[in-house]
Amino acid sequence: MFNSGQSCCGIKRIYAHAAIHDAFVERAVELTLEYKLGNPLDQSTTLGPLVRTSAAESVREQIAEALRRGATACVDERQFPPSRPGTPYLAPQILTDVDHSMRVMREETFGPVVGIMRVESDEDAIRRMNDSAFGLTAAIWTSDERAAILLGEQVETGTWFMNRCDYLDPALAWTGVKDSGMGCALSVLGYEPLTRPKSFHLRTVVR
Repeated sequence: MFNSGQSCCGIKRIYAHAAIHDAFVERAVELTLEYKLGNPLDQSTTLGPLVRTSAAESVREQIAEALRRGATACVDERQFPPSRPGTPYLAPQILTDVDHSMRVMREETFGPVVGIMRVESDEDAIRRMNDSAFGLTAAIWTSDERAAILLGEQVETGTWFMNRCDYLDPALAWTGVKDSGMGCALSVLGYEPLTRPKSFHLRTVVR
């Protein structure tokens, strides 16, 4: 929900193991209900509007499509009074009973919305994480560092995190794969577009 979900490396979809799925969803909804949607100039506001009305309407369309396809909305929009169609104010939403036929689980949802999908194994989670045209960041939450590295190596993404997300380290390259952009920023690799190489091709033997 950071920056009203308008973060390119924010969490867009979550895969939770069946053993913890229900408890995870319950706690996620509790945390979401603690937000206060309102004017960003109000000190008590913790969730502001989207950048423009058309952006909010685009996210509303993704939510509506998911609901038509069988998703369940866990947050009652009426608990966030400023949220209404035709405005940039959009209530945060958590969707369950989601699958990959829904755009909210395959596209970048640039708003305060996340789908939570039940998976049965690490392999199932990785397969679904890679089932996307995008690959900027991914986060793996575990107390087992070795397991995190093994899983991270299988995820098709430019950056992956263990137990955090939405963070930049100037020493590490910032890049994506698939449709998540070209090139690289940050780290020593990020300076390459600012340089102009010069090649010297020397042939020392002439025949």
